[in-house]
Amino acid sequence: MKFTVDYPIVTVGYDPALVTAAGMTRVAQAAEEYGYDAISFSEHPAPSHKWLNSGGHESLDQTSALAFCAAVTSRVRLMTYLLVLPYHNPFLTAKALSTVDVLSSGRLTVVAGTGYLRSEFLALNVDMSLRNELFDESLEVLRGVWNEVPFAYQGKHFTARGVASLPGPVQPGGPPVLIGGNSALARARAARNQGWSPLMVSPEVARTSRTPGIASVAELAAQIKEVRDAAAAPLTIQVHTPQTNFMQRPGSAEEHRDHLGQLAGAGVDSFVLRPPGDSVDHAVEALHEYAETFLRAAA
Repeated sequence: MKFTVDYPIVTVGYDPALVTAAGMTRVAQAAEEYGYDAISFSEHPAPSHKWLNSGGHESLDQTSALAFCAAVTSRVRLMTYLLVLPYHNPFLTAKALSTVDVLSSGRLTVVAGTGYLRSEFLALNVDMSLRNELFDESLEVLRGVWNEVPFAYQGKHFTARGVASLPGPVQPGGPPVLIGGNSALARARAARNQGWSPLMVSPEVARTSRTPGIASVAELAAQIKEVRDAAAAPLTIQVHTPQTNFMQRPGSAEEHRDHLGQLAGAGVDSFVLRPPGDSVDHAVEALHEYAETFLRAAA
């Protein structure tokens, strides 16, 4: 099992020191030193105040934060978790992602989704009803720009003639792309890309995220099998579950270890963790304690 550290700015009421250069350096380097596999940042460029006050979370610009982490680490992978493709012009996105991949010597992983926050689509002047069309075309553009020079494209929303987006990414074919979301459409997209990143969350959270719920590990296992059976190549499955917050609210180590074992048995390759965000010290301590208890055993 691999482990992704979701940067604790997603914690409501986080310590402001987490968004300083010194604080981010300490957390990123701790994640690398203690053996975690990736560090991730979410994306909410223009959330509504109402959403933030109802349990939403603040965010940094993903590619800027990942580029910073690239400069202060050498091994840990850098992950968009997740990138809302319909928010962006895909040519600008391809350039930003390529830059992070180049500067990190090929350590970028992209988890991409269609988005769900209606007020954010409105603020960004993007028609939410077109998000699936925009997602699919944007992903085609990313792949094309990363693999073809010159690149030509004619879609419903984007057009290109003779584009040369150089330098390209370090990773052959571009960074791996995992598809976020629980829907049948997300699973079909995942089978055509490099992996799937579903959420095992409460029905309330699932409704808020505009995605179907996954109620049990058995249900998750069946859907993972469906995705793998439809894929032409090996996939990475990364999952977020209620125990993603284990570091923030530690419970029984045996129950958590059993949970990780059940996920591995279901076909999960990578587990998302959220360290506490009340202080940089607490985040680093929690990363160390979790690594000593769980990562060594999972290695």
